[in-house]
Order: sequence, then C-alpha cells, then structure tokens
Amino acid sequence: MSSTAAPTGQERPEQERPGQERPGQEHTAETVIAGARQRIDDLDARIIALIRERMTVSAGIQRARIASGGRRVHLAREMEVLGRFRGELGRPGTALAMTLLELCRGRV
Repeated sequence: MSSTAAPTGQERPEQERPGQERPGQEHTAETVIAGARQRIDDLDARIIALIRERMTVSAGIQRARIASGGRRVHLAREMEVLGRFRGELGRPGTALAMTLLELCRGRV
C-alpha cells in the first residue's frame, strides 16, 4: 500500500486513530479546560472594566442632565438600550441590560 492511499478496512495508522493525539500534541482535556478558563477569566476582567467605565460615563450624563433641570433617568434612552441587548442576545440580553442599567443608575 502506498503512503498516500487511504487505509482499508478498520486498520488505521496510529496517528489517525480517534481519541489519540499525534506526537507533539500534548493537549489533554485538563490543559484545554484550564486554558479556556483562563481566557474566560481574562474576558471577565475586561467586561468588568468596561462596566466600570460605563458607570463613570453614565454618572457624568446624569450630572449634566440634572444640572440642566432634567431627570436622572431617561426612560426612552433606557428602552433603546434594552432593545439593543435583546436584539443582539435574545431574551437573556434584556435581563443583562436591566442589570447593567441598574448598575449605572447609581446615585450622583
């Protein structure tokens, strides 16, 4: 059999058997999971930093609105935000947006 021909029957070359890694591929389930969890932790840190930044920007908007005689909360704007999150993330996006809006409504 030539090296380019596909194996016949149930015999397969060692490196092509399902569930086995080729030499040099040392990725076990544990290392894949650990790497993915680290990536999630990194993403969470970035998300938290962005939420804190959003809170700061929102507080500035609220201060400006109140100083000009307006209300602290602008319901039409909040409905836009809810719609955007729902459109992008579905129904759970609405709950996420509600939590985000609540965080950003802090006392000015």
